[in-house]
Amino acid sequence: MGQRIASPSKKVLQRFAALILENADQLALLETIDMGKPISDSRLIDVPGSAKCINFYAEAVDKISDEIAPTDPSAVAMVVREPLGVIGAVVPWNFPLMMASWKLGPALATGNSVVLKPAEQSSLTAIRIAQLAVDAGLPAGVLQVVPGMGETAGQAIGMHMDVDMVAFTGSTEVGKYFMQYSGKSNLKRVSLECGGKTPHIILPDCPDLDKAASAVAWGIFFNQGEVCNAGSRLLVHEDIRDDFIARVAKVAAGIQPGDPLAAGTKMGAMVDETQTDRVLGYIEAGRAEGASIALGGNRVMTESGGYYIEPTIFSNVDNSMKIAQEEIFGPVLSTITFKNVEEAVAIANDTIYGLAGALWTRDVSTAHKVARQIKAGVVWVNCFDAGDITTPFGGFKQSGFGRDKSLHAMEKYTDLKLIWLQLD
Repeated sequence: MGQRIASPSKKVLQRFAALILENADQLALLETIDMGKPISDSRLIDVPGSAKCINFYAEAVDKISDEIAPTDPSAVAMVVREPLGVIGAVVPWNFPLMMASWKLGPALATGNSVVLKPAEQSSLTAIRIAQLAVDAGLPAGVLQVVPGMGETAGQAIGMHMDVDMVAFTGSTEVGKYFMQYSGKSNLKRVSLECGGKTPHIILPDCPDLDKAASAVAWGIFFNQGEVCNAGSRLLVHEDIRDDFIARVAKVAAGIQPGDPLAAGTKMGAMVDETQTDRVLGYIEAGRAEGASIALGGNRVMTESGGYYIEPTIFSNVDNSMKIAQEEIFGPVLSTITFKNVEEAVAIANDTIYGLAGALWTRDVSTAHKVARQIKAGVVWVNCFDAGDITTPFGGFKQSGFGRDKSLHAMEKYTDLKLIWLQLD
């Protein structure tokens, strides 16, 4: 890797990152208008995080090198990485700019061209950053944006014989389509970051119940619950269940829906009517299956004409229920009790997903043991959703394969070539 790859220069990507920051207010406004998240989150989290991602991979361009294998002195064996070629980057609507940057940074830094397909609900920032990339000096055509519906534009990318890889973030259902498209076309590489049903485990020796309760609340209600690794399953020990639910509800009371364009809003609108109806349908399913609502459960602010759902907490949930097994992608928390650590681990792993998990305990031995037992790509201990651009992110099982973020992300956009030079 490194300078052997004909990648955009470090300066071009650095300038691209700088232009994202220079246009932060505009990009934040476009992001909030498109998908309904609070403008403060767009401005303080999504935009700077995206710029940081692009800049990280700019810095990596000349810091990754190829290998020389330890062969006999009669030969030189060079193991080099080459760009795959054309990358189809298909990103979701919940973090449009951030997810795009997670693909664009490593793909461009390793010398590929990218066809970016934003979700049909949220194409504005993708179109804008494509212009910023050209302004930064990226050659015309190296980054192209193709808005459109998944079943047309997305499928066309997946089936195209000149696309060498698809990097996808979205639902498991759609991720499986891209696997099929690969087999029906040119066996293009596929990297999938799909759904999740993250278990958030609270043991009775939790070091700080209030801190954990805050992490649980924000872990599911941040971004209206429209987060792939949202802590949607609260697994709490039966001895502390009632007290802990009350603590979470108290935090949730301060995370109520409001005008996404208002500076003080902590929770915005659902992305559209379809997603609103989907989430409300899951809430009704929870009621029908016998779960109890400890907080919320209603659509609110209907007079505004927007799509707002209040933070919702279910208690008395069995892990076999629909609300515990299927990804809701909304502000709905399912509370499940357990008697011991072994049962908690069994419940945590009893899902088709394996994106993330979290655990709160004072015991370092328990923490280490359980973290290894949870079948997920990311496990947090005494925190939630921690990490930065230097750490890999991705899932196990039907949450997909391949990693975004960190230097590891660069690996999937390249292929290994062995050059064996026999000496006289």
